[in-house]
Amino acid sequence: MKTTGNTIFIPGATSGIGFGLALRLHEAGNRVIVGGRRVELLEQIASDHPGMETIRIDTADAADVSSACADVQKRFPETNVLIAMAGIMRSEDLSDAGFLDTAVAEVETNILGPLRLVAAFAEFLAAQPDAVIMTVSSGLAFTPMAGTPTYSATKAAIHSFSDSLRLQLADKGVGVLELVPPAVQTDLMPGQAEADWAMPLDDFLDEVMSLLPSATREILVDRVKPLRFSAQEGNYDDLMAALAQQAG
Repeated sequence: MKTTGNTIFIPGATSGIGFGLALRLHEAGNRVIVGGRRVELLEQIASDHPGMETIRIDTADAADVSSACADVQKRFPETNVLIAMAGIMRSEDLSDAGFLDTAVAEVETNILGPLRLVAAFAEFLAAQPDAVIMTVSSGLAFTPMAGTPTYSATKAAIHSFSDSLRLQLADKGVGVLELVPPAVQTDLMPGQAEADWAMPLDDFLDEVMSLLPSATREILVDRVKPLRFSAQEGNYDDLMAALAQQAG
């Protein structure tokens, strides 16, 4: 993926990895459109970072995605990169039937949200030069954390979907990249922003930006590789147990 001269739409970029990546891409010479649900955050981003564009979008709302994506394509017809960043992560106790409400919300945001975005943009991007769709899975797609079972499963679904999407769009001129983060110091989960078991955000972004120019499939920082390749390396069960102990 080229790292400058793009017009990039990033739904779910008002905080955390999404916001950090939006800033890095903006600084690298791209036009960046930040999407999010909270108007006050979007207004603050636009005020603090001249040149960055914003649009309100709720990826858990199908009608809102359709409307917002049509607006992006009308206002920014040169958009050639979509980064489907929005996601939520919650702890669940599967022995309590109450987990289902949490699971439904995660599936709505983490799976249906990206699918809606792809549906809205795939045909549009096929007409653009240097077009790329970037999905966001997780190291937990490959080695799940028992305390966040639905989150891990949704990210496994995104990984599988990304592989199929890449093949289907190969002859359309649209590249498909999958960003696979480890735990990063953000507010995704309570206490994670200060946790020593999470990768510092700036370190993660530095490595991602260095990998982007040569990326053609998965974007893997070194810290996520033990999770990504645990099955191949024969320590899947040990890592799952370690993750469960960490969460506890």
